[in-house]
Amino acid sequence: MSINWLKYKSEPFYDELIKQNGQPRSHSASLAQYLADLSDEELLSARAAADFAIKEMGITFTVYGEDSSIDRSWPVDIVPRVIGKTEWQAIEEGLKQRVKALNLFIDDLYHEQNIIKDGVFPADLLAKSVNFRPQCKGIKPPHGIWAHICGSDLVRDDQGTVYVLEDNLRVPSGVSYMVENRSVMKRVFPELFESNDILPVNDYSSQLFDMLGAMSPRKGEVPEVVVLTPGIYNSAYFEHCYLAQQMGCELVEGRDLIVQDDDCVYMKTIYGLKRVDVVYRRVDDLFLDPEVFNSDSTLGVAGLMRAWSKGNVALVNAPGAGVADDKVVYSFVPEIIKYYLNEEIKLPNVPTYKCMDPDDMQYVIAHISELVVKPANESGGYGLLIGPKSTKKEQQECIKRIKADPRNYIAQPTLNLSTVPTMVDNHVEGRHVDLRPFILSSGQQTYVTTGGLTRVALVKGSLVVNSSQGGGSKDTWIVDEEGA
Repeated sequence: MSINWLKYKSEPFYDELIKQNGQPRSHSASLAQYLADLSDEELLSARAAADFAIKEMGITFTVYGEDSSIDRSWPVDIVPRVIGKTEWQAIEEGLKQRVKALNLFIDDLYHEQNIIKDGVFPADLLAKSVNFRPQCKGIKPPHGIWAHICGSDLVRDDQGTVYVLEDNLRVPSGVSYMVENRSVMKRVFPELFESNDILPVNDYSSQLFDMLGAMSPRKGEVPEVVVLTPGIYNSAYFEHCYLAQQMGCELVEGRDLIVQDDDCVYMKTIYGLKRVDVVYRRVDDLFLDPEVFNSDSTLGVAGLMRAWSKGNVALVNAPGAGVADDKVVYSFVPEIIKYYLNEEIKLPNVPTYKCMDPDDMQYVIAHISELVVKPANESGGYGLLIGPKSTKKEQQECIKRIKADPRNYIAQPTLNLSTVPTMVDNHVEGRHVDLRPFILSSGQQTYVTTGGLTRVALVKGSLVVNSSQGGGSKDTWIVDEEGA
């Protein structure tokens, strides 16, 4: 199995490690040489060491089945993805631009709605948004920031162009796996981190805490920050625990918090009630406050929205931020950036057909076997139709859904996503990848993770990278070419 990159088949895709002539790309030359020098036994031993480390560290995720949920070990491939620092700096600037404009957009929608009055964004699109919360109208979160944490999914096509595939602004998850992937790789290949200038990722938790603390309504005091989780049965519970532990914050459920008559939030402790300044909530909007949203919810806290609206507690991300976490809204991001920032978009969107547009809908129906069709508000890879891999029956069912609710669907060309060498059984093959970097915004400064969570489609030929759909992950290295 010793890796011979000259025999590695990267075409017809853009491979991020190896060029079509079998030579490594400049920023990955050191890694490629190191892997090629390993014997079969050393490679297999490294993979076994990674699997052991994951189990020992207890890194898991939950997959929901029809009748139950199953905890599984987090799948990590030992061949990392490598991106040059120069390219990454350009990507980082594009992400910062995007989040700045999206926060201005969300704030505008809950106040003057100038973008609608000026005819840039359709009023009908907002009227049919399932994530617009009328209860948030007029509320002014600190610094006008609604989406404090954003996870934007990036893909690279067969020409090497990086696109933003979608934005995750409600309760974005996966950052803990980014950090833990790095921990696993340091255990398995410590010598690589000594001989390569790989930029670190382990400052995320401190950056997150600093951002959360900056949102505190009580200035001049050490903020009391809590992580609000739905509980142990949530698929991201590992991450909730991890981030709370890394930040030194309390992990709480709704029953652990109470809103008093002073409209402040308090945490129940064995010493009595303790005021809470910031709630990093990992609970969906509709379950946050039974007084305002779902009255049957036991996951949230009665009165939480009241306390937030009066400025007595910060909620991160803010309720209602999901109005921009919509694949149809996504298609308007170039116009949103132009409207609010008077700039051209730095990181392009994937070309998108909006089925709410009659001409676009007819094109999608006529070319459905060539396109990827997505519902506006699903996540985790659910509800996708990948045209070239679908049956005639699946295509006809999708067309019926589109005609029944055109506003709920977009379509995009089927991109030939880039690949990264991946260990499969006892050899290496290319597998398609995407990337989810995380952006933190306090309104005063913006931080972008160094790289992000690379998700990999472990099934040959598959374009679906989500762990819930059988995908895995890789450590993502941003390499300083000059330092290397």
